[in-house]
Amino acid sequence: MSDPTVRRRRLGAELRRLRDVAGLKIDEVVERTTLNAPKVSRIETARIGVKVADLDTLLDLYAVDDAEKRDALHRLARDGRTRGWWQTYRDYISPAYADLISLEADAKSMRSYETTLIPGLLQTAAYARATIDAINMTTPRERVNALVEIRMARQSVLSRPQPLELWAIVHEAALRLDVPGPHVMRDQLQRLLDLQDLPHVSIQALPLDAAPHPGLSGAFAVIGFPETADLDVVHVESLTSALYVEDPAEVSIYGSAFERLRAAALPFDKTADLIAQVKDSIT
Repeated sequence: MSDPTVRRRRLGAELRRLRDVAGLKIDEVVERTTLNAPKVSRIETARIGVKVADLDTLLDLYAVDDAEKRDALHRLARDGRTRGWWQTYRDYISPAYADLISLEADAKSMRSYETTLIPGLLQTAAYARATIDAINMTTPRERVNALVEIRMARQSVLSRPQPLELWAIVHEAALRLDVPGPHVMRDQLQRLLDLQDLPHVSIQALPLDAAPHPGLSGAFAVIGFPETADLDVVHVESLTSALYVEDPAEVSIYGSAFERLRAAALPFDKTADLIAQVKDSIT
């Protein structure tokens, strides 16, 4: 059996929380529905998905009347039944990366902090190719090409009818990365300047001389959903894997860290000035 996706884990955890709030034990759920105990347990522990009818039964029992909340949980339940464009690339991406793309597709907002790279959703194709090639080291050219295509396709969330609201804090070190070919970094920095004009994209630079801050622990992204903050998740990426922080208390800590980073970062106008200055200094 494959590992459960982030969506399924979030749904299972939320159903468990709602059952606790309702003051019900699993055997009481069984008594009042047609579900059996193993099935309820496996849904809550994300070992299996949940059918629409079963989900409605549980939400009715737990007195979840809020339409937006119910819709959010139904969208999580669609996880295993909906094909996304990224599945065409399933030979090239890990389940964790597929999770990220799927979450971005449904998210309302993303708060991203990057230390050494421009956020993927803001990258040019040439910059993406250079950095993907460097990070993946011995990866065959075919896979690098596919990963670049995927990164570019992910950016469609910024141009959809209800675009993702992206707030990106980028460390100044990322703006000064010495990417081979001066036009690559110049074009990338110009893209940041262009994207700043979009009403749903906010970019701040964290200067090199900033005081110690929570971002010293590394890059992260808080992915938010429209109906409830209870379902927000944090994505933390490393060289060989990705971690998803799903516990609401821990997600809240990352949210607080982002607020501190936002306060420490340059305001928008000074960020634009810095980006333009770095761009013009490239020869």
